[in-house]
Amino acid sequence: MDLNEYQQQVSHAVNSYLVDVIERLPEHAPQLKQAMRYALLIGGKRMRPFLTMACGEMIGLKAADLLGPAAAIEAIHAYSLIHDDLPAMDDDDLRRGQPTCHIKFDEATAILAGDALQTLAFEILCHCELSDKTQAKRIDLVKILSQAAGYSGMCGGQAMDLAATNQLIDQQQLESLHSKKTGALISACVSMVMALTDDVSTENNMHMQRYAQLIGLAFQVQDDILDVTSDSATLGKPQGSDQALNKSTYPALLGLEQAKAYLYDLHQQALQALHALPYNTQMLESFTDFIIQRKY
Repeated sequence: MDLNEYQQQVSHAVNSYLVDVIERLPEHAPQLKQAMRYALLIGGKRMRPFLTMACGEMIGLKAADLLGPAAAIEAIHAYSLIHDDLPAMDDDDLRRGQPTCHIKFDEATAILAGDALQTLAFEILCHCELSDKTQAKRIDLVKILSQAAGYSGMCGGQAMDLAATNQLIDQQQLESLHSKKTGALISACVSMVMALTDDVSTENNMHMQRYAQLIGLAFQVQDDILDVTSDSATLGKPQGSDQALNKSTYPALLGLEQAKAYLYDLHQQALQALHALPYNTQMLESFTDFIIQRKY
């Protein structure tokens, strides 16, 4: 199976899982339920679920044990995008080529949809199917995702991003910001997989964590580059929004060509981390190339 086929398989499985979860919610707040479904299903690369499933299956875990964590992490990601697009944050009208949640519905509904998707992620982890061997790991999954999504991770990184707007920061500060805002949730994909097994050595766990950190950073560098070089139709969101808001980005800090050179270096380091593993890493290598070469 090639990368595209596997991506489609993961997207279908995760989308079906999330639709089922949403459809089973009671109908006392129909607009909120509709907004939650909209935010989850208007598109997206499903990169985090892919990484969770691909890493887990690579080390021999069952797909059934990975689907709940993959869906939970996508619910967190969807909530973060809703809140990121709000007028108080980036004030964007377009996401994945569609109206953002607060434009499609209203601002209050969007805030509540984000809140509800955040808590839904932990509800999924509490109730998702896990085999007898991994049942005892459920609390570890909750701990990993809560830390990655909260003050120590994504939310803290978003606060750092807001504080750095219209400010001059150095590369170390920028990488610290993005290791939390973007990287923490990507690293959590690998950490959740590692929590489900006792069969991976400390050394190989270290290589996996290093890989996750590198592609999380590479993903953000490429995002920053695309904000400069792409267009709104391709991106599915307003092109140049980072520049318009005077955000701290790698092209702004390093220059476009140097940012591209840095992206290439991160790409090579990520592949080296994979090559150190005693597993079949072909799917993850293709995924790494996709992260670097993507156009949106």
